[in-house]
Amino acid sequence: MANVTFSSPSLPRDITVYAIAGDRGTILAVAKSHKIPIPFDCQDGECGSCLVEVTHFNPRTKYAIALTEKEKELLKQLGKISKAEIENAEVNDMPPHYRLACQCFVRNEDVLVKFVGDETVPPAGPHITHAVKAYKGGVEISGLDEFLGYAVKVEEDAALHFDIIAAKMDDHGNAEVATLFRQLAGFSRLHLAEAKSRAASIDLNKVIPPDYAWPDHETPERTSIWAGDAAMSRLDALKAALEGEKRGYEFYVSVAAKTKVPEIAAMAKEFVKEEAEHVRLLEAWITREEWLQKTAVPQPVN
Repeated sequence: MANVTFSSPSLPRDITVYAIAGDRGTILAVAKSHKIPIPFDCQDGECGSCLVEVTHFNPRTKYAIALTEKEKELLKQLGKISKAEIENAEVNDMPPHYRLACQCFVRNEDVLVKFVGDETVPPAGPHITHAVKAYKGGVEISGLDEFLGYAVKVEEDAALHFDIIAAKMDDHGNAEVATLFRQLAGFSRLHLAEAKSRAASIDLNKVIPPDYAWPDHETPERTSIWAGDAAMSRLDALKAALEGEKRGYEFYVSVAAKTKVPEIAAMAKEFVKEEAEHVRLLEAWITREEWLQKTAVPQPVN
């Protein structure tokens, strides 16, 4: 038996599973059988989607490491293996640090498998949609009190929005996603409290913008499912939340880029950083949910 521990930002915690050595199972096969969401596509060593970092707890033990030519070539293209590592693997049977999960077979040893996602493309921040152009052209903020007023309106609407979806998810029996949305509502309320705290003596009732001040007549984190839909799937709910979070992210990005007031730019950048974390959290949940659906065993029809 071998202990295989999986570690990733997309997992709530490290997960250790037992694998039967000698059954020719790959790390990817073990991950799929235990619903560990390692990204994958071709499953044949051609795309690099399942790149993982493998730590051997007894690195001096030789296990006849087998690297196929296509795995070596792809790892070289990704910059994840050196000539010295290839030679060490081929001559001394010493494992390299990085492998393709679909090509790496489980041996009679304990290993730690780390993964972060598809590295066949350079890492990038949250995608910027056309909405950001509307904010740049339609919302110009010139004073700190005005920015705080907009921030208060964004976060108030976001918290209410997530609370409504959480309640709908509870009604539909999706307790796990309901908990996530309440967590997001909590994040928005933290932003709201921060904005109000920084406003200090400013009367925000005089600077909170009406709906018509926004390019689409609504704050960015409202989505097309403002009232929620009790029949929507967990994946649909997560994607709807991601849509709103991205628009909130884009709003703060546009403020930071457009304003000529250094104090507003600095504060907007703080909100950008926090919104980006929310986007990454939701993207991780969506990846996990899509992976679970992709690998689910079809249930027989009664």
